[in-house]
Amino acid sequence: MPSPNRFPRTEARLTATLSRNARPAYIAGMEVPFVKMHGLGNDFVVIDRRARPLALAPGMAREIADRHRGIGCDQIILLDHAEGADLFMRILNADGSEAGACGNATRCIAEWLHRESGITTPLIRTQAGDLPTWREADGRIGVDMGAPRLAWDEIPLARPLDTLHLPLAWGPLADPAACSMGNPHATFFATAVEALPIAELGPALEGDPLFPERANIGIAEILSRRRIRLIVWERGAGRTLACGSGASAALVNAHRRGLAERCATLLLDGGEIDIAWREADGHVLMTGPAAIAFEGTMTLADRPA
Repeated sequence: MPSPNRFPRTEARLTATLSRNARPAYIAGMEVPFVKMHGLGNDFVVIDRRARPLALAPGMAREIADRHRGIGCDQIILLDHAEGADLFMRILNADGSEAGACGNATRCIAEWLHRESGITTPLIRTQAGDLPTWREADGRIGVDMGAPRLAWDEIPLARPLDTLHLPLAWGPLADPAACSMGNPHATFFATAVEALPIAELGPALEGDPLFPERANIGIAEILSRRRIRLIVWERGAGRTLACGSGASAALVNAHRRGLAERCATLLLDGGEIDIAWREADGHVLMTGPAAIAFEGTMTLADRPA
């Protein structure tokens, strides 16, 4: 982990719910180090489990992610050894559910690895596959998100449908396009997105029966063919300042609809990110900043699972 002299430190006292089937090396009263990171404000609590494994039940994940009673984050990132890759990244949403991929978290872990060991092109394994990353000369981090999955059963949807035009409408939003970037995304296209009641629309759309695994909801306003304003409601996390896989999905769906070029800048609540859908192999490339906010320790106390 980064040297304690390099970043501000904090401490948190949380209650751990440990899996009964796990054999965690951390026990009640021990301190668990973590690093708080973010990509454009999409923030993560990173826990390195390579030396001492720690199993987190959903209730513990919710406590850590709670912004009033815990450390606060959109997702918790658990790092493990991975044969053939630099490490495995497990992603837990703020509600304790698991996500298959997260572009901003991938960039953050690439930055974390660079600071830890000097690696400039780490390969990061996720449940959605291996994600190559690289460091740009300006310090931004790039990640190859792989090819989008466009078939209805790859997203997945509840039944066979044209993924370019879903029969879904809620309030002022209708006719989204869908794809998977390792997790399911539905992108609506609208104008004046800042005025939309996202807190009301997001939960209803995320849990629509059309999405058996729920879905991340993106609302995109096309400013030009190379510039898109995007608001994202993430399943299990709510509205986030940024979502890398959501930005990737928005560019893919916008290009499929003929609304954007294959390369564009996405304007998210937390800042700008560049997305390119490479024609040669169909892979989506994302480039943006990643930052360490602070590091600290959690003191875990046991309670029944």
